[in-house]
Amino acid sequence: MAQKPHHLTTTKRLRGFARNMRRQPTDAEARMWRLLRSRRLTNFKFRRQVPFQNFILDFVCFEHSVVIEIDGGQHASSRQDTARDAMLSAHGFRVLRYWNDDVLLRPSAVLEDILARLR
Repeated sequence: MAQKPHHLTTTKRLRGFARNMRRQPTDAEARMWRLLRSRRLTNFKFRRQVPFQNFILDFVCFEHSVVIEIDGGQHASSRQDTARDAMLSAHGFRVLRYWNDDVLLRPSAVLEDILARLR
């Protein structure tokens, strides 16, 4: 029997938490989703607030194994983020991190950087 993809082996509690996060995004997450949804970024398919193992990924493009995290000040020099990035890298993902302010104040620059890294 085939093994389920990692993003399908999460707990019901984590999936519910992700669903709530999709319903009540931060301002920066809502702005980023408007830019990424419906293949708006050069036809790349992104999903938002996706449970993966014990984490919820802000945005993920499974086709290109890219995770986009939108961070506030609480993430500055976070050991937990470093460990999470290492785990995601071990699963073949590239993690791109952007500050809330960059998404809100310089969305074009953020999108340009994402495109450059996807190509």
